[in-house]
Amino acid sequence: MAVSPLKPKTQTVSKPPPPPPRHLSKKMKMFWISAFEGKRIQPYRVEILLKACEAHDRAEQARRILKREGLTFEDRFLQPRSRPEVAIERDARSQFAKLLDQAGLFDPYFKEDD
Repeated sequence: MAVSPLKPKTQTVSKPPPPPPRHLSKKMKMFWISAFEGKRIQPYRVEILLKACEAHDRAEQARRILKREGLTFEDRFLQPRSRPEVAIERDARSQFAKLLDQAGLFDPYFKEDD
């Protein structure tokens, strides 16, 4: 009589999602929480999500400065120049989009409820 080896039943205990990092803005903290709803996320994707949220916050920080200071300044020759925050905002927004795509956490297409 052949005896089949019994495998012990393993219980999968779902870990609670990590809390949003304290340095993120309120908007990105809510975004962080929504990313974990109903999902188990690989640790490397958590790091990518963190960097994406930080990039978004950096873009928003630059946007606020631009709103207050304007898009240009005059250099020493009184010629208009683009403020450095313009590039910071542009680059951070691009990073945000690329990192979200890398994380693979969200559908790339917007789906409306019918």
